[in-house]
Amino acid sequence: MKRVVVQPEDFDVASELAALEALGGGGIASFIGVVRGGGGLIALELEHYPAMTAAQMERIVDEAMARWPLLGVTVIHRFGRLDPGARIVLVGTASRHRTAALESCAFLIDWLKSDAPFWKKEYFADGAAAWVAAREEDELKAKGWN
Repeated sequence: MKRVVVQPEDFDVASELAALEALGGGGIASFIGVVRGGGGLIALELEHYPAMTAAQMERIVDEAMARWPLLGVTVIHRFGRLDPGARIVLVGTASRHRTAALESCAFLIDWLKSDAPFWKKEYFADGAAAWVAAREEDELKAKGWN
């Protein structure tokens, strides 16, 4: 089972994980990313080019499924304007054993954080706005999987 979705709407974590559990594996790993608050942040806006985003996300999920013995993968990434505390991303992986589920989940999150084709802009209470630059530590984690 492979589920890759890019959408503006929130997602139901329980139902997404239940679908992975139903595959009958022994290990389900998941990560939920949320918009961080603080520092006067009032919103985070994510933009993307749909055809490119879908193709790249499908490619990296296929790579994860080739590298680990996975029964299923779910990746849901939101776009649009999100408030602090809103969910941005869900990655869930299912395998017969925990190591494959945990490693593949970490691999997918590291890729999404460093190489997924999303552009992020932060908006602040004082009226300021700034594009979010890639963080070197995220890029190093992603390169570590090569």
